[in-house]
Amino acid sequence: MTIAYHSVQIPAAGVVLEADIVVPQQARGLVLFAHGSGSSRFSPRNRYVAGQLQHAGLATVLADLLTPAEEQADARTGQMRFDIGLLAVRLTALGDWLAGQEATAALVLGLFGASTGAAAALVAAAARPAQVRAVVSRGGRPDLAAQVLPRVHQPVLLIVGEKDPAVLELNRQAMQKLAGETELVIVPGASHLFEEPGALEHVAQLARDWFLEHLT
Repeated sequence: MTIAYHSVQIPAAGVVLEADIVVPQQARGLVLFAHGSGSSRFSPRNRYVAGQLQHAGLATVLADLLTPAEEQADARTGQMRFDIGLLAVRLTALGDWLAGQEATAALVLGLFGASTGAAAALVAAAARPAQVRAVVSRGGRPDLAAQVLPRVHQPVLLIVGEKDPAVLELNRQAMQKLAGETELVIVPGASHLFEEPGALEHVAQLARDWFLEHLT
C-alpha cells in the first residue's frame, strides 16, 4: 500500500497550526485527531492509533491545536488545554481546510478525540453536522461539551478504561444526552491512559472498526 506523508502548516482561525497528514492510496475515509490535555501531534498513543487506521486504508491528520508559544504558556498555566471553545473552533477550521484540499476533499471525515480533545471533537461535530460523519472518544470528557450533546446526531463511540471510574460515569451520563447512535465500550483492566498491555491495541481496533463502518 502506497502512503503519502505531508508535514504542513495550516491556517486555522487566525493562527497557523502544525499538522502531519498521511493519505494511503485509495483512502477509504479521513480521521482528524483532537489531542487531550497537555498533549500534541506527537502523542505516542494517538500516533499508534493513527498507524493502525492507516493500515486499514484510512487517511489521518495529527494536528497541534495550540501554537508553539501557546503550548509553552499552557505548560505553565494549564489553562488553554481546557478552553474547549477555542480548541473546537480550531478543530472545525482544520476540517474546513481539509475539505478544500485536493488530496482530502473527497474523503468522508471522522474525528478521534482523547480526554479534553473528545469534548472539542463533539463540539466540532455539532458545528459541522454535514461534514463530520462519526466520532470516537478515547478516555474522553464529553461532559465538557454537555451543552451541545443533544445536537450531536453523528454515530459516537465512547471508549473508557475499566479502571477509570470517574470518567466512566461521566461517559455514561453523556450517553443519555447524545442524539445519535451511541456505543460505550469499557476496555477491561485499562486505566485512563490505556497503558496496560493490549489496552491501546484494543482501542485502535475499536476505532478502526467504527470508522470503517461509518466513513466508508
